Amino acid sequence: MADYPVPVLWSGSAEETLDFYKTLGYTITSSQTRPYVYIAAERNGCPLHFTAMPDGLTPPFEGVGCLIMVDDVAAQHRDFTERLRVFYGKIPSKGYPRITRFRPGQSRFTVVDPHGNWLLFIQRDEPEELEYGGSADLENLAKVLDNARILRDFKTDDRAAARVLEVGLRRFAVESEPVDRGRALAMLAELAVAQGDSDSAAKYRAQVRELDLSAADRAVVAEELQAGTDLERWLSD
Repeated sequence: MADYPVPVLWSGSAEETLDFYKTLGYTITSSQTRPYVYIAAERNGCPLHFTAMPDGLTPPFEGVGCLIMVDDVAAQHRDFTERLRVFYGKIPSKGYPRITRFRPGQSRFTVVDPHGNWLLFIQRDEPEELEYGGSADLENLAKVLDNARILRDFKTDDRAAARVLEVGLRRFAVESEPVDRGRALAMLAELAVAQGDSDSAAKYRAQVRELDLSAADRAVVAEELQAGTDLERWLSD
C-alpha cells in the first residue's frame, strides 16, 4: 500500500470541530481531548486530523489548509450545501465557517471551517494545464474578463475581480465589442450579489438592458446574468 500524507489542521474548540465535520458527513474516528486535543475524521477514505491551535493564536486563523481531490466536485458541493443549510438554517457564504459558491464549469470550491482551516476541493481530472488568465490570444476587455474569471473562480477573490472589471470597463468600453461590455456588466452583477449588494446588482443589470446587442450576443450575456440569479437562489433557498 502506498504511503500518503495526512493533513493535521488546527482546532480552536474540539466541540466546534467535531460538530462542523460531522455536519459535512465526516466520520469521527478519534476525539481525544485529554491530556491534549487530537481529533481524527474521515470521509470517502480521505482523513483529516486536528490538534489544538498554538498558543498566541486566536481563532479563526485562516492560513492552514489542504487540497482534496474528488471524482465529482459538483456533487460534493451540492451535498455540503444541503448539509450546511440544514445545520445553520442558511448557507454560510461569508465569515467563519463558509463555503464558496459553485458555477457551472468550475472545477473547484473551498470550505473554510469555524477556526479558519480551508479545504480546497478539486475535480480529480481537472486539466493539468489551465489558463490562469492573461492569455496572449486575448486583448482589451476580453483579456480583462479572463483575468476577472481567474480571480473569481480560482483565487476566490471577488473584490479583486470586481475592481479589475470596473477598471477594464472604464478603460476599454468604447473600443470593445458590446457583447464583452455586457459580459463584464453581468459578471459585476453576479459579484455584487455575492457581496450582498443588491442595489449594485440591479444597477449593472439595468446597464446590460440598455446595450444594443444582437440576439446571439444577448444569449451569451444572458448566461452570465443567469449566474447571478442562480446565486441569489442558492443563498436564499
